[in-house]
Amino acid sequence: MAASSSTQPVLFMSHGAPMLADDATWSSELAGWSSTMDKPQQILMVSAHWEEAPATVSSTRADTPLVYDFYGFPSKYYEVEYNTPPATELAQDVLGVLGQDVQQDLGRGLDHGAYVPLAEMYPDADIPVLQLSLPSLNPVDLFEMGQKLAPLRDAGTLIVGSGFTTHNLRWFNPGLGPNTAPPQASAEFDHWAAEALENKDVDALLNFWEVAPAAQEAHPRIEHWAPLYVALGAASASGFENTSAIEGFWYGMSKRSWQFTS
Repeated sequence: MAASSSTQPVLFMSHGAPMLADDATWSSELAGWSSTMDKPQQILMVSAHWEEAPATVSSTRADTPLVYDFYGFPSKYYEVEYNTPPATELAQDVLGVLGQDVQQDLGRGLDHGAYVPLAEMYPDADIPVLQLSLPSLNPVDLFEMGQKLAPLRDAGTLIVGSGFTTHNLRWFNPGLGPNTAPPQASAEFDHWAAEALENKDVDALLNFWEVAPAAQEAHPRIEHWAPLYVALGAASASGFENTSAIEGFWYGMSKRSWQFTS
């Protein structure tokens, strides 16, 4: 799959936990998804697991360690490596569109919201990847940031919002397995989100806390939904055309993921 400099789509993906790598179904879904797209020149990830203001980009130094931002897992998950080429040019591009207030943390590598799904989609780790922090959880602010980032798509940059369509860790019960039926709140929010995106109802999405069913149960804190707004903003110039690329539930949480077409 050759790298493409053509306009890239925008993604919102549910990224799972480190043991996603052991889930043959979800891993194959992610691999299949990437195979349908032109290989990007570089990838800009906005993960639910990095909140920092002002907007901050990750390291562009070679061999910067990953951020193992999780606890209590088997040791093998802390030994995973995903050594991508430095994304120095992309960091400059982000600075160019977001302005001089952007900072850089040269000690910060990719967190699990970035490398876990990317290791399934692009296992060769041969694409430069840069992570961008969430400087706010305000949907409008993030939407506007996404709009500023949109021109990067024309240079072959894949912009990815990485979160979870529903995310309530009280539902997580390893003893029940990943394929148990979702709680009603998770199913209701997932159904609402699918319809809102299908109808391109951006106003409803921006005001989800007031209009979405079970919003506070599906997202007790909204950081895992917030990356969607960066993706929406980056997709606004192309009219929000989208498809559900992955559907279903994992330990009760919706893993629905969208692709916004170019």
